[in-house]
Amino acid sequence: MSVRRLADEAIQPAEFAFSNDNLKWAERKIAEYPAGRQQSAVIPLLMRAQDQQGWVSRAAIEKVAQMLGMAYIRVLEVATFYTQFLLKPVGTNAHIQVCGTTPCMLRGAEALREVCQHRIHPEPLHTNAEGTLSWEEVECLGACVNAPMVMIGPDTYEDLTVERFEEIVEAFAGGNGKSVRPGPQIKRQFSAAEGGATTLIERPTAERTRLEFSPPPAPVAPAVAPAAQAPTTPGRKREVPEEAAPALKEPKRAMKVSIAKAEAERIQADVAAKADGTPNRAMRENATGSESPAGKIGGGKAPGKATRSAPGEGAASAGTMPDAGGKPKGKKS
Repeated sequence: MSVRRLADEAIQPAEFAFSNDNLKWAERKIAEYPAGRQQSAVIPLLMRAQDQQGWVSRAAIEKVAQMLGMAYIRVLEVATFYTQFLLKPVGTNAHIQVCGTTPCMLRGAEALREVCQHRIHPEPLHTNAEGTLSWEEVECLGACVNAPMVMIGPDTYEDLTVERFEEIVEAFAGGNGKSVRPGPQIKRQFSAAEGGATTLIERPTAERTRLEFSPPPAPVAPAVAPAAQAPTTPGRKREVPEEAAPALKEPKRAMKVSIAKAEAERIQADVAAKADGTPNRAMRENATGSESPAGKIGGGKAPGKATRSAPGEGAASAGTMPDAGGKPKGKKS
């Protein structure tokens, strides 16, 4: 597809105005959208301008932008994006849009384009000698399953062959376009299978049964009615019993202990324990950390165990060890 641009300035009209009927229609269409969303009516208004003028001119774009309070460039972006908006004068009887996207191209869209080139004009967006027909190639028109297809005005003509398309072109050239039935040009209903339905063609034999709906029983009122809730005064918190929400209640002030009383109890406990601040030496005289003479007491022997003698000293030689009574153990022969 080529870049879509507005027509030359030489053929642009100086101004555009909706007719009285179209202006009333446009005002009703704008009112259908909520406040602040009236710009959503840009596409309907552009299409209405095209129906009135035959194509979308610069003046029509400026008029729509003025009515909707939009920047001109925003309306221009919409008009140049959608191929349904014709930016140049086209044929008075028909402007044929040939779909050239992949499904239609695979089903013969090139042959349809050649018909337009020979019958209307070699170049797109040019009218024939009589000015009644024009054509262009566009992207997908949304009937891929019925490819190839063309669009003329608001109608699509699908499942085309070269012969059938030539007949349609001749009908529009002679002003008899309304005699052509839009949609599939073969024996097909919309997008159904070609040749008729192939599934769900048998009449169902099962009968649908209707089950009566039994409403559920009404709820039984409880035997004991719940306790009535005390009314609350607006703006005041409802009183909650302490046993119901103990975490919400602060501890009673009578249970708190003052700092003075706690300090007095500590001093009294120190006096009872004779804690005057000096280290407690009750377990070993003058023992203080690493300076303790514990390693010197009893020669360093652990209670109830004999010490290991150096080799060659006394009975504790290489092959003997004293028993619990101090007697050496000999090797068994």
